[in-house]
Amino acid sequence: MMLMSFMTSYFRMTKQAFSNLEDTNLSAKTTEDRKKFVRVDPDVERVRRCHLNDLENIVPFVVIGLLYALTGPDLSMALLHFRVFVGSRFVHTVVYVMAVPQPTRALAFVVGLLTTFSMAYRVLTTALFL
Repeated sequence: MMLMSFMTSYFRMTKQAFSNLEDTNLSAKTTEDRKKFVRVDPDVERVRRCHLNDLENIVPFVVIGLLYALTGPDLSMALLHFRVFVGSRFVHTVVYVMAVPQPTRALAFVVGLLTTFSMAYRVLTTALFL
């Protein structure tokens, strides 16, 4: 997830497609030239959306994963949950950035989502029966 911000910056620099006028200071001198660089590029947007998708899914996973770990799960089951989620997110990111046709990206997303739901179910059932 953290590497995606660098990847977004890389694509913005190589494609010369910036979202803010002040970001164009190094690319152009005059204001008119700088305005040409404030544009939307499909490749930049793809990487940016992939990064946003990571943020939307990884942050809840970390919170639920912490709560899940506090329930005292079997170590092998916890490792399985964590590895499956990380693997699904790696696949999702690669497939998203490389524009692999659906349903590959959707399947990777669903695997990660089901893993998070599985951990959330354990957290909720443990909390209800305390």
